[in-house]
Amino acid sequence: MDSVANPDRTSLGGTPDGETPARIAGVARGRSPVPLSVLDLAPVAVDTDASEALLTSTELAKATERWGFHRYWVAEHHGMPGIASSSPAVLLAHLAAATSSLRLGSGGVMLPNHAPLVVAEQFGMLEALHPGRFDLGLGRAPGTDQGTARALRRTSGPPSADEFPRQLGELLGLLQDELPIDHPHVDVHAVPRETQPVVWLLGSSDYSAGLAASLGLPFSFAHHFASSNTVPALGLYRDSFQPSGVLDRPYAMVGAQVIAADTHERALHLARPIALSMLRLRSGNPGRLPTPEEAASHEFTEREQAFIDNWLADAIYGTPGTVREELDALGERTGADEIMITANIADREAKLRSYELIAEAYRLPGT
Repeated sequence: MDSVANPDRTSLGGTPDGETPARIAGVARGRSPVPLSVLDLAPVAVDTDASEALLTSTELAKATERWGFHRYWVAEHHGMPGIASSSPAVLLAHLAAATSSLRLGSGGVMLPNHAPLVVAEQFGMLEALHPGRFDLGLGRAPGTDQGTARALRRTSGPPSADEFPRQLGELLGLLQDELPIDHPHVDVHAVPRETQPVVWLLGSSDYSAGLAASLGLPFSFAHHFASSNTVPALGLYRDSFQPSGVLDRPYAMVGAQVIAADTHERALHLARPIALSMLRLRSGNPGRLPTPEEAASHEFTEREQAFIDNWLADAIYGTPGTVREELDALGERTGADEIMITANIADREAKLRSYELIAEAYRLPGT
């Protein structure tokens, strides 16, 4: 692994005395044992469009701020008709203007798709516009198919194994304005840079867990699509963690697919289209999110039904009481410092209601 710049400065979210800063650690509100946050993919259904999806994201951000969720992240995807979030920085600027205190971030920016300088400039500008509100969550997957990834990178071949740590080191150096003296871009400066976002590493494997630990950075694990590796990866992160100027101890967030409704049957009705959409994505046929009626009437092969059953087993869905019990159990099982909830529901009313029910179940301050 290539060397990566050591994040030993407070500009990346740390404090002089090494204590876990408020910019990283959220506050558990209401009756939740840990802070609750939101990951939004801006899903587009067959009967909606991207404009409606992004309007729903805006309404959800304002509502979750009001209800008392801690942070709101958006993800980068490309070439997917069912996801409107292709440019996190653009969407985050819009959401920041629509909210006032909600912590915002990327979950994540897929670093191999971008020049590190562009990412440093984009998030430096976001921080200049709305100081102290942004997280820069970074992933190493392309978030798209290989053809689109090649178009984004403007290269013909696959990325090398050491590309991500090299790019990460360059990005951290630009954010700190401290590139190594022998770096080819040592005279380059990212502007604006008065304040900088908190850098997180995201992942669904041991690789990102180990890298986050070696750099002393906060880590977010994608339990919602890699549940079998959640506990081992978090164990590696905690066991290997090296204190830094950013964190003096590990801080791990776990992302989970969570759908709440007034009845179990209604929650399952909302969960099935997401499961079918994931099946199509894994089969190389991504599309817009199907309607609940389409998902309910779909005829599955035995193998497809096994996939759906496994997906539903990993998701958390049901009445508010059931959802709360399962979220608490997930927190206890993983030792998560924070839980990030994603509900890839396209219907605006149902999506807002799902988060509202969760907020009410935990008696968050805005309910």
